[in-house]
Amino acid sequence: MLAKVNGSAVMGIESLKVQIEVDINMGLPCFEIVGLPDAAIKESRTRVKSAIKNSIYEFPNSRIYVNMAPADIKKTGPAFDLPIALGILEASEQFSNVMGGKYIAVGELSLDGHVRDVQGVLAVANGIRRDSLDFMIVPRGNAEEAALVDGITVYGVSSLREAVCLLEGSRTFDPVMVNVDGLLESEALEYEDLSEVRGQEAAKRALEISAAGSHNLLMVGPPGSGKSMLARRIPGILPGLNLTEALEITCIHSVAGRTSVDGPLVTKRPFRTPHSSISVAGLAGGGFPLPKPGEISLAHNGILYLDEFTLFSRSALESLRSPIEEGEVTIVRSMSAVRYPCRFGLVASMNPCPCGYYGDPGRSCSCSAGDIRRYLNRISGPLLDRMDLQVEVPRLSRYQLEERSSGEPSSVIRGRVSRARALQEERFSGSPVMSNSGMTHSMIERFCRLSKQSMQFLGNAVEKLGLSARSYDRALKVARTIADLEGSEKIKVEHLAEAVQYRNLERIALSEGTIMATKR
Repeated sequence: MLAKVNGSAVMGIESLKVQIEVDINMGLPCFEIVGLPDAAIKESRTRVKSAIKNSIYEFPNSRIYVNMAPADIKKTGPAFDLPIALGILEASEQFSNVMGGKYIAVGELSLDGHVRDVQGVLAVANGIRRDSLDFMIVPRGNAEEAALVDGITVYGVSSLREAVCLLEGSRTFDPVMVNVDGLLESEALEYEDLSEVRGQEAAKRALEISAAGSHNLLMVGPPGSGKSMLARRIPGILPGLNLTEALEITCIHSVAGRTSVDGPLVTKRPFRTPHSSISVAGLAGGGFPLPKPGEISLAHNGILYLDEFTLFSRSALESLRSPIEEGEVTIVRSMSAVRYPCRFGLVASMNPCPCGYYGDPGRSCSCSAGDIRRYLNRISGPLLDRMDLQVEVPRLSRYQLEERSSGEPSSVIRGRVSRARALQEERFSGSPVMSNSGMTHSMIERFCRLSKQSMQFLGNAVEKLGLSARSYDRALKVARTIADLEGSEKIKVEHLAEAVQYRNLERIALSEGTIMATKR
């Protein structure tokens, strides 16, 4: 007898419906799976056979053929265990499916018949409505995650026997329901506060602008000046997630197998801090047989913090250039191409030289001029060009360290940032752009119109600093964010002046005993 059960293959953050055809015929016993299965699926023959027997069903002593269509798409992972087992039981007429055939089943089987959690369930759930299916059967541990998608029916099962009971109608199962809005509202988040950082007012201001417009930020200063301390307090001034952003983040983390153990929905903006030894695949994404999301995608709608910027490999840093501009990364393999979104704020910190004390009035630098040049040249001009805000973080003086007064708390700054983001959401309503940093050239012309006086000021700054066309646009985006923080519709000269002064490190070079911006 022939039986058909729907499974799903996850490709990036999208899913593809896979029809699993099971045919059982008389003859010498065999169990064949075709349709470009990977090693994990081929091994499912052992898991499925043991799970069926240990669930008090009979494994057919016949010729079993399993075809996974479409046959030209590579199938990976153990999530096909459950639909294959259901197909075998239905084809051998051990149960009658009274629920109908329009469903998808995913789950890994243990040898005793229990259903284990799998990755990418949220991506599978997103495809249910597209494929016009009635419901889905998932592991009980993934049920709430799947139920985050509105308008679909989700049943969670803990064993193969429960899945059969559901389909044959011998037991009553209630669909899993989740209050998504309640999850977002009830989440109590605690962050380190910016008021704990003494001094560094210029850097704090740069952090606020970066958070308000999702602008890339580079901090340069000697060891111990507080660069990492400042960066780790950025999450505390970022606005809360809306539902669309939270679902996007959760889907990526689900595919990567990093869904939070505290709940089905990621309610906190990501703050990723990879080590400088990370590979290109680890940063941008990759792997075998199907590419997994890298750190830039795991930081989607959040912050990617690269400490000791110059210690990352040149190839890893250069892999950031296109994703920063496009907001997504496409990873191509011989048999597949997957796309992952990666709209993130890049925050980086670095020392001015290998020893870290070049230009520090308190300690002398032990590096030669050649050492410093080679160290600074590890960051290419095009990548530095993409850093919207470039700020020096000097060592604090004794009096600043002894100062008892604290600065503004993160909650106050977060309020200003949230109001600025609200203006941007209204401005870009109906477009995929979420913040000022993502504006296209046409949007810049529309939303960053300048007066004659402002145009003259910016033109003079371009000539003096030798700004590139990209730097020119990025300065306008930063000025737009500064104006938003003040609630101003127009971009004024003072907004442009502050934006331009954050391009001071456009090209870091050694000149006359100081670190200054020059044009190569």
